[in-house]
Amino acid sequence: MLRTLLLLIIAALLCQCTPKTGATLSAEEIAMQEKAEQLAQRYIITDGHIDLPYRLTVKNFQLTREFIGIPIKSEEGDFDFERARQGGLDAPFMSIYIPASYQTKGGAKELADSLIDMVQGIIAAHPDHFTAGDSPKMVQQAFQAKKIALPMGMENGAPIGEELKNIGYFYQRGIRYITLTHSKDNQICDSSYDTTRTWNGLSPYGEQVVREMNRVGMMIDISHVSDSTFYQVMRLSKAPCIASHSSCRYFMPGFERNMSDDMIRLLAKNEGVIQINFGSTFVDAESRRISRENRRMLAAELEARGLERDSEEGKAFITQFRKTHPFRFADVETVANHIDHVVKLVGPDHVGFGSDFDGVGDSLPDGLKDVSAYPNLIYALLKRGYSEEDIEKICYKNVFRVWETVNKVKE
Repeated sequence: MLRTLLLLIIAALLCQCTPKTGATLSAEEIAMQEKAEQLAQRYIITDGHIDLPYRLTVKNFQLTREFIGIPIKSEEGDFDFERARQGGLDAPFMSIYIPASYQTKGGAKELADSLIDMVQGIIAAHPDHFTAGDSPKMVQQAFQAKKIALPMGMENGAPIGEELKNIGYFYQRGIRYITLTHSKDNQICDSSYDTTRTWNGLSPYGEQVVREMNRVGMMIDISHVSDSTFYQVMRLSKAPCIASHSSCRYFMPGFERNMSDDMIRLLAKNEGVIQINFGSTFVDAESRRISRENRRMLAAELEARGLERDSEEGKAFITQFRKTHPFRFADVETVANHIDHVVKLVGPDHVGFGSDFDGVGDSLPDGLKDVSAYPNLIYALLKRGYSEEDIEKICYKNVFRVWETVNKVKE
């Protein structure tokens, strides 16, 4: 009896249950989880796209005494310092996101400047926690100092306007990549979400933008662009490019926002990197189908009842609707499938993380709900047999290679 009890105690010490499934983990799996946590802290982790600045703008964030604590610890959103430190995140590219509406109403450059000011203000308000991340060397220095570097990328090239000199202006302000467009065709190129096909790829001015970005040393981000734009950029650019927050079309047939296998191969041939978007509707076809159907039904129900989304009655109805029409969340393994697919296509040198935290709303997968969760994804890769060397590349080395090459190409 005593021997049996001792064996049960030993088994309990060697095993634990996963929070999601309740399945018992073996001692080997527990050790692998611990290794994932260690690797997340040992390696620099860079993420191509986090929408903290715009999220704070929507929340009317001001750099005043009562607000400066938000980036350190917050119950809201997907990113703050404490959760980032827990997850091992060291260099999240802050998205300077410019909605397409600013292309018609004006003010794109002013909004970009205000968001850059915000990021720089956060750094100034919290010098013991955050620092600038204008180069791989600066990120490495921040990592050694146990600070989080905040490099910046501009999502939508609208703020460049019709003046190429603005590319250099924004580079001087700390922007290190520009996503050429967002949800609508702009003055540079066509968007994957816009069927207008204004330019059938790059505009003549857009071709100049690509050359000037190469000259200045600005990374070109081909997330959001149409397929024809992508292929034209690949032909023109003298430097490798990134997809800062895209996933694989292989799992999402017909979803042009993601990259096809042929595009991924060409991106890799040019030494570029695709950084995988974590959003459920980017990585799981059924999640996307359910999301679109729920949105359609919700819009119809609101219209039939004469309710405005932002009214108290509208918000209450939306809350109830979501209870009766649940969303299907992907999980961390689904995201790992996309990384795995890229690796099988082109090897481990051309993939990274591009979560879109604070940008994809409440569609984040189980196991990847905020910036504390990178070890869960590393664990999923370890289970699939990824080496420490491969994981280090995916965490930061692949992006650093592109970043450094872009700097070498510039005049």
